Amino acid sequence: MTQENPRQYFERLEAETLSPYATLSKNTRGREIPIEPCQIRTEFIRDRDRILHSKSFRRLKHKTQVFLSPQGDHYRTRLTHTLEVSQIARTISRALRLNEDLTEAISMGHDLGHTPFGHSGEDVLDELLPEGFEHNVQSLRVVEKLENDGEGLNLTFEVRDGILHHKKNGTPATLEGRVVSLADRIAYINHDIDDAIRAGVLKESDLPAECVHVLGNSHGKRINTMILDVVQQSSGKPIVKMSEPMYEQFDALRDFMFDNVYKNPKAKSEEEKAKRVIHELFEYYLSHIHLLTGEYAKYLETDGKERAVADYIAGMTDNYAVSEYMRIFVPKAWIDLTTG
Repeated sequence: MTQENPRQYFERLEAETLSPYATLSKNTRGREIPIEPCQIRTEFIRDRDRILHSKSFRRLKHKTQVFLSPQGDHYRTRLTHTLEVSQIARTISRALRLNEDLTEAISMGHDLGHTPFGHSGEDVLDELLPEGFEHNVQSLRVVEKLENDGEGLNLTFEVRDGILHHKKNGTPATLEGRVVSLADRIAYINHDIDDAIRAGVLKESDLPAECVHVLGNSHGKRINTMILDVVQQSSGKPIVKMSEPMYEQFDALRDFMFDNVYKNPKAKSEEEKAKRVIHELFEYYLSHIHLLTGEYAKYLETDGKERAVADYIAGMTDNYAVSEYMRIFVPKAWIDLTTG
């Protein structure tokens, strides 16, 4: 009898221990380009590794979460947001006996398509592209086309589906994808409260009293309360959800954040400037399309100039977008005056 390799052992362990509603790695719907199985890693671990080692993932560390270029070491970036989503999603998946490796892979890849300057950059590209721009669709485009020098990462169907459908109105095909979608919202609402308090935009006492009463009076308590509720409501069932009373307060807290932080002039005072940077870079590269090379030029003929420029700009970090803007539009002597 042939001895099983580590991958086969993990696949057997999944079949023996996970929920009947979990997605087993051996049952994946596969990749667009079939490849030989790894002797050590399951298919979903392999996907997680491909995302983790990608250039797009590394760039998340210099992309805005909410606050543009905050003066402080402890504000979230798009990378730390991704890690917090992963932690929350993995905790829920483990408690529900779902596939934690698939959950982690989706979490790590869900925001790869985010623009510089957070949703401000996304809003500008959405206005400029005839077909519009959504970061979840761009995240899928990154892993399917742009990464790996324009060849894509060739991920499994389940990971790509979870990335595409992670937004609130999405319908992921797996329970693991639904976990990530909910964990994304749990993470950003709570860490954005934390960052808003740090920035002086909010005080803990400003939060709606009923939300605090139901969800908790601290960052950690709120996350713990929400996770416990999701696990209690979803355990042993083919669903992932919060209870109605919990979701009602969660939604109320989200509405409060939109009114008091996401649309707050103090938090968004520099947003129009950031939008102008994206808009002018887009127009510049559209008229200098020959400057695009590599993966950004590969799909020019099939996908069009606008999409190629959007791909290039969406891949920029905040710092690179600003440095490109200054290099192109600001006389060097003026830059020397401000830096010298």
